[in-house]
Amino acid sequence: MEKKYRMLVINPGSTSTKVSVFENKENIFTESIFHDAPELLKYESVNDQIDMRKDVILSLLSRHGICMNDIDVFVGRGGSAYSQASGVMEIDELLFSDTKEGKGGSEHPAKLGVMIAYEFATEYKKRAFTVDPTNVDELDDVARITGIKGLYRKAQSHVLNQKGIARLHSEKIGKKYEESSYIVSHIDGGITVNAHKNGRMIDGNVGAGGDGPFSPTRTGSIPLLELMPYLETHSPAELDVICSRAGGFVSHFGTSSAKKVHDMMENGDKMAKLVWDAMVYQVSKMIGAMAAVLSGNVDAILLTGGLVRYTDLVDAIRERTSFIAPVYAYPGEVEQEAMAYSVLDVLTGMRKAHKYTGKPVFEGFDF
Repeated sequence: MEKKYRMLVINPGSTSTKVSVFENKENIFTESIFHDAPELLKYESVNDQIDMRKDVILSLLSRHGICMNDIDVFVGRGGSAYSQASGVMEIDELLFSDTKEGKGGSEHPAKLGVMIAYEFATEYKKRAFTVDPTNVDELDDVARITGIKGLYRKAQSHVLNQKGIARLHSEKIGKKYEESSYIVSHIDGGITVNAHKNGRMIDGNVGAGGDGPFSPTRTGSIPLLELMPYLETHSPAELDVICSRAGGFVSHFGTSSAKKVHDMMENGDKMAKLVWDAMVYQVSKMIGAMAAVLSGNVDAILLTGGLVRYTDLVDAIRERTSFIAPVYAYPGEVEQEAMAYSVLDVLTGMRKAHKYTGKPVFEGFDF
């Protein structure tokens, strides 16, 4: 008889906490709680949100009549530690502490997945894992270089969902992900656009670091000299907050709710329409940049994430980018399934988990 593993899958995002319970591949329940930006901005740092997010999780489990003692394995989305290889990694004390301290230099809320999973696993004496965290580093070296010597671009993206969607699309068309070239854009509270070549994410924007398109919560790229007056009156900590949590729609409208901004646009608000259109325009621009990274050899453009539910957004991106490759829309995400199924493979011996090394994938060049 097949052994049953009950897994609690924890996925903190920039605007939500998503929770699932799986029994092997059966989804017992999945529920997502939305957090508007003003609520989250009450917390000085991402780490300060941990108790609130744990309370959300415990409340959801109670509502569904699930006892924590019945959970066999805790699985958390991750990030913020030193950069890692793609795949499954068991969460140990070193990974927990490096994540908490933000050793990788990122403050994406996904880090809370590792922290919460580890704390629950420690309390209930169970195992904890993370899968394809936001700081997976597969960049080509040429993508690391900036115009300042010794300052390198880091890998930071929606790796879990992007790879999940790329694999899903590959299966649908009967092609291997490891033999494909895709541009994948995750469009939600944060936005990342990446070039996927033969199973590796070789380039893309650092969404939570002031790079690429702005989004409901993030500033996106801003010319440095235009930013200088802001830096004269704001601390590095305040800059980090506006880059990752208080930019984009939050800065323009005081909310991270795409629905509110989209409703404003549909009700004739000219500012809302301009800002919405500018966000979509910038996503299209980044897709064009990733087409150049792949030398124009693009099998498909894959759009995923919560905002892909808006057909006008998909149509506008398709109008600007379909000359590059066919555009496919996958609204929502497959992160919960990707985490659960990957960890199940480890538990059943079909694949091995990595061990966190405490060292970044990239440590500089030898010249």
